[in-house]
Amino acid sequence: MNVALGGTFDPIHDGHRALFERAFELGDVTVGLTSDDLAPKTRHDQRHVRAFSERKSRLADELAALAADHDREWEVRELTEPTGIATEPQFDALVVSPETETGGRRINEIREERGHDPLEIEVVPHVHAEDGDIISSTRIVEGEIDEHGNLTPERTGRENIS
Repeated sequence: MNVALGGTFDPIHDGHRALFERAFELGDVTVGLTSDDLAPKTRHDQRHVRAFSERKSRLADELAALAADHDREWEVRELTEPTGIATEPQFDALVVSPETETGGRRINEIREERGHDPLEIEVVPHVHAEDGDIISSTRIVEGEIDEHGNLTPERTGRENIS
Protein backbone atom coordinates (compact mmCIF):
# COMPACT_ATOMS: atom_id res chain seq x y z
CA MET A 1 0.00 0.00 0.00
CA ASN A 2 1.21 3.52 -0.77
CA VAL A 3 0.46 5.87 2.11
CA ALA A 4 0.54 9.66 2.14
CA LEU A 5 0.53 12.16 4.96
CA GLY A 6 1.47 15.78 5.19
CA GLY A 7 2.28 18.62 7.52
CA THR A 8 4.74 21.22 8.71
CA PHE A 9 6.26 19.05 11.45
CA ASP A 10 7.99 21.81 13.40
CA PRO A 11 8.95 20.66 15.91
CA ILE A 12 8.29 16.94 15.60
CA HIS A 13 6.53 15.49 18.65
CA ASP A 14 4.89 12.28 19.85
CA GLY A 15 1.62 13.17 18.10
CA HIS A 16 3.49 13.27 14.79
CA ARG A 17 5.25 10.04 15.68
CA ALA A 18 1.87 8.36 16.14
CA LEU A 19 0.93 9.45 12.60
CA PHE A 20 4.23 8.18 11.19
CA GLU A 21 3.92 4.88 13.05
CA ARG A 22 0.42 4.24 11.70
CA ALA A 23 1.49 5.16 8.18
CA PHE A 24 4.38 2.66 8.26
CA GLU A 25 2.06 -0.02 9.65
CA LEU A 26 -0.06 0.42 6.51
CA GLY A 27 2.66 0.54 3.84
CA ASP A 28 5.36 2.54 2.13
CA VAL A 29 5.18 6.19 3.12
CA THR A 30 5.44 9.50 1.32
CA VAL A 31 5.38 12.55 3.55
CA GLY A 32 4.44 15.89 2.07
CA LEU A 33 6.31 18.59 3.96
CA THR A 34 4.97 22.12 3.63
CA SER A 35 7.17 24.51 1.68
CA ASP A 36 8.50 27.67 3.29
CA ASP A 37 5.76 29.63 1.48
CA LEU A 38 2.93 27.27 2.41
CA ALA A 39 3.87 26.59 6.04
CA PRO A 40 2.72 29.94 7.50
CA LYS A 41 -0.53 29.76 5.52
CA THR A 42 -1.46 26.45 7.17
CA ARG A 43 -0.89 27.70 10.73
CA HIS A 44 -3.66 28.92 12.99
CA ASP A 45 -1.13 30.98 14.91
CA GLN A 46 1.56 33.46 13.94
CA ARG A 47 4.63 31.59 15.14
CA HIS A 48 7.98 31.17 13.46
CA VAL A 49 8.47 27.98 11.45
CA ARG A 50 11.94 26.62 10.73
CA ALA A 51 13.24 26.55 7.15
CA PHE A 52 12.15 23.68 4.90
CA SER A 53 15.68 22.26 4.70
CA GLU A 54 15.99 22.02 8.48
CA ARG A 55 12.51 20.54 8.90
CA LYS A 56 13.20 18.03 6.12
CA SER A 57 16.47 16.92 7.74
CA ARG A 58 14.82 16.34 11.13
CA LEU A 59 11.90 14.57 9.49
CA ALA A 60 14.22 12.29 7.53
CA ASP A 61 15.93 11.24 10.76
CA GLU A 62 12.56 10.28 12.29
CA LEU A 63 11.31 8.46 9.21
CA ALA A 64 14.49 6.48 8.55
CA ALA A 65 14.32 4.77 11.94
CA LEU A 66 10.62 3.89 11.63
CA ALA A 67 11.01 2.68 8.05
CA ALA A 68 13.80 0.34 9.11
CA ASP A 69 11.66 -1.04 11.95
CA HIS A 70 8.81 -1.79 9.52
CA ASP A 71 10.93 -2.73 6.48
CA ARG A 72 9.24 0.00 4.42
CA GLU A 73 10.26 2.54 1.80
CA TRP A 74 9.77 6.26 2.40
CA GLU A 75 10.34 9.67 0.88
CA VAL A 76 9.75 13.32 1.74
CA ARG A 77 8.32 15.64 -0.90
CA GLU A 78 7.71 19.37 -0.78
CA LEU A 79 4.09 20.52 -0.50
CA THR A 80 3.28 23.75 -2.28
CA GLU A 81 -0.51 23.55 -1.94
CA PRO A 82 -2.68 22.32 0.95
CA THR A 83 -4.10 19.29 -0.88
CA GLY A 84 -0.56 18.38 -1.85
CA ILE A 85 0.58 15.02 -3.07
CA ALA A 86 -2.43 13.00 -1.91
CA THR A 87 -4.42 13.93 -5.03
CA GLU A 88 -1.93 11.93 -7.13
CA PRO A 89 -3.21 8.54 -8.35
CA GLN A 90 -0.50 6.28 -6.86
CA PHE A 91 -1.68 6.63 -3.26
CA ASP A 92 -4.03 4.19 -1.52
CA ALA A 93 -4.34 5.69 1.96
CA LEU A 94 -4.02 9.01 3.74
CA VAL A 95 -3.09 9.26 7.42
CA VAL A 96 -4.58 12.29 9.15
CA SER A 97 -5.13 13.73 12.61
CA PRO A 98 -8.67 14.51 13.81
CA GLU A 99 -8.34 18.19 12.84
CA THR A 100 -7.22 17.36 9.29
CA GLU A 101 -9.87 14.70 8.56
CA THR A 102 -12.02 17.28 6.74
CA GLY A 103 -9.07 18.05 4.47
CA GLY A 104 -8.79 14.33 3.75
CA ARG A 105 -12.40 14.24 2.61
CA ARG A 106 -11.72 17.24 0.35
CA ILE A 107 -8.75 15.38 -1.15
CA ASN A 108 -11.05 12.46 -1.98
CA GLU A 109 -13.45 14.87 -3.71
CA ILE A 110 -10.56 16.16 -5.86
CA ARG A 111 -9.45 12.60 -6.59
CA GLU A 112 -12.98 11.72 -7.70
CA GLU A 113 -13.07 14.77 -9.99
CA ARG A 114 -9.82 13.55 -11.55
CA GLY A 115 -11.07 9.99 -11.98
CA HIS A 116 -8.91 8.46 -9.23
CA ASP A 117 -10.04 5.97 -6.61
CA PRO A 118 -10.73 7.46 -3.16
CA LEU A 119 -8.11 7.11 -0.47
CA GLU A 120 -8.65 5.09 2.66
CA ILE A 121 -8.57 7.82 5.31
CA GLU A 122 -6.92 6.66 8.52
CA VAL A 123 -7.60 9.02 11.44
CA VAL A 124 -5.01 8.75 14.20
CA PRO A 125 -6.21 10.03 17.60
CA HIS A 126 -4.42 12.88 19.32
CA VAL A 127 -1.65 12.12 21.77
CA HIS A 128 -2.17 13.86 25.08
CA ALA A 129 0.32 15.68 27.26
CA GLU A 130 0.63 15.04 30.97
CA ASP A 131 -1.87 17.85 31.65
CA GLY A 132 -4.51 16.08 29.52
CA ASP A 133 -4.45 18.60 26.67
CA ILE A 134 -3.16 17.52 23.26
CA ILE A 135 0.49 17.64 22.32
CA SER A 136 1.04 20.30 19.68
CA SER A 137 3.99 22.01 18.07
CA THR A 138 2.59 25.37 19.16
CA ARG A 139 2.54 24.31 22.82
CA ILE A 140 6.13 23.11 22.49
CA VAL A 141 7.29 26.32 20.80
CA GLU A 142 5.56 28.38 23.49
CA GLY A 143 7.43 26.47 26.18
CA GLU A 144 4.45 24.74 27.83
CA ILE A 145 5.52 21.15 27.08
CA ASP A 146 8.32 19.14 25.52
CA GLU A 147 8.01 16.86 22.47
CA HIS A 148 6.74 14.03 24.69
CA GLY A 149 4.05 16.09 26.42
CA ASN A 150 5.89 16.65 29.69
CA LEU A 151 5.15 20.01 31.29
CA THR A 152 8.14 22.35 31.09
CA PRO A 153 7.45 25.40 33.25
CA GLU A 154 11.16 26.31 33.28
CA ARG A 155 11.23 26.82 29.49
CA THR A 156 10.34 30.07 27.80
CA GLY A 157 9.83 28.84 24.26
CA ARG A 158 11.47 28.04 20.95
CA GLU A 159 14.97 29.22 21.81
CA ASN A 160 15.32 26.32 24.26
CA ILE A 161 14.34 23.57 21.81
CA SER A 162 17.18 21.39 20.62
